[in-house]
Amino acid sequence: MLSRFIATPAASRFATPVAPAPASVAPAPAPVAEPVPAPSGAAAEYVQLKVRLHQELLDVINLAAIDKLDADQFRREIGEMVRELLAREKVALNAAERGQLVNDLLDELLGLGPIEPLLKDPTVSDILVNTHEQVFVERAGRLETTPVRFKDEKHLLRIINKIVSAVGRRVDESQPLVDARLPDGSRVNAVVPPVAVDGPLLSIRKFAKIPFTIERLLDAGALTREMAEFLRCVVRGRQNIVISGGTGSGKTTMLNALSNFIDHAERIVTIEDAAELQLQQPHVARMETRPPNMEGRGEIAQRDLVKNALRMRPDRVILGEVRAGEAFDMLQAMNTGHDGSMTTVHANTCRDAVGRLEQMIGMAGIEMPVRSIRGQIASAIDIVLQLERMGDGRRRLVSVHEIVGMEGDVIVMNEIFLFRRERTDADGTVHGRHWATGLRPRCLEDLKARGLTVEPAIFSPDRPLG
Repeated sequence: MLSRFIATPAASRFATPVAPAPASVAPAPAPVAEPVPAPSGAAAEYVQLKVRLHQELLDVINLAAIDKLDADQFRREIGEMVRELLAREKVALNAAERGQLVNDLLDELLGLGPIEPLLKDPTVSDILVNTHEQVFVERAGRLETTPVRFKDEKHLLRIINKIVSAVGRRVDESQPLVDARLPDGSRVNAVVPPVAVDGPLLSIRKFAKIPFTIERLLDAGALTREMAEFLRCVVRGRQNIVISGGTGSGKTTMLNALSNFIDHAERIVTIEDAAELQLQQPHVARMETRPPNMEGRGEIAQRDLVKNALRMRPDRVILGEVRAGEAFDMLQAMNTGHDGSMTTVHANTCRDAVGRLEQMIGMAGIEMPVRSIRGQIASAIDIVLQLERMGDGRRRLVSVHEIVGMEGDVIVMNEIFLFRRERTDADGTVHGRHWATGLRPRCLEDLKARGLTVEPAIFSPDRPLG
């Protein structure tokens, strides 16, 4: 039966002639991954069987024709071919083992090999590959090791190249660092030798299949309903917002959640290094940076996109993250009629976030007095949110500051809400409550003029929120 797949091109829709392989057939990739724990005798035989079958399938399948088949049909065809190959190998497997073998081979042929099941696992938020011998995942904010392994370094490199080539990027010795994304929007970073000392490193921040909303953040305890109502009014009232926090603290998640409050009649332009925002509005124009090509030309930086965005008649500009000179252009946008714009920045406190913006404006190459820079920041930004990933893995909104102006050369900031830790359990679980500081935001009058009323009681400091 196997001959009908390989004898002639007409024998099957994805068959390859016996003659020399056409250019569309990809070179044989590295063998599939070994299962863990370390295989016993029977498990080791299973690994060798997968290696042999994988190589034989690559010899007979026309990979260019795979896209013409739906997944179920391709799975049936591969299952039939595997049965024929097993019969020739004289290996007896039960139905469950044969099904697992087919799944493993499909992951190698169509997916990302041994990490494909992790990508399909909804409980996994991050996949961290430390060389071919070690794979960690993050679940519920905590890191844990997995039994997943790659066969060898070449196998991991093949998977990395498969990811980056799909989005027109490359990674090699001359360009050992790369940012990319998967078709589902998951963010990918890869580092290869010589920069990676012990072997290739791969980090995947998975794209949430269900867009994050404020309700989901409320359920997770990231903030309280009173704070959420204040933020709803702030966004609807077109206040400019900066979201600050460390790596993995939930900045993009909060940005996605806040974007749900934007009126659907507004035109939004988003700018990102790797597109991952999930805005639900019907009028969204998305742009993404582009790295230089092999000749070092053709780079499109965030600053170029911010400048271009201002020519696209946006009501709001949402910048995924400011890292350098684009901070100056973003502030210009906020100061010139694009109220309600939002961005994120890496910083440990709200005050540090303002300081980092000041430094990044200096990176724009424009000579400005410090007082002038701070004046630009004070007039452009209204609200600064600080997020933190705590020891128990939970992300929380730990501080909300309002920028109220300048006193001399100092930017004046008032803290509106904060999170107070009460205790930490032996297992690292953090207990605490959100409180109001008692300061009423100055923006309340502006919000009221826009028809948005915030209940004054939520700013009372005599009781915890929530």
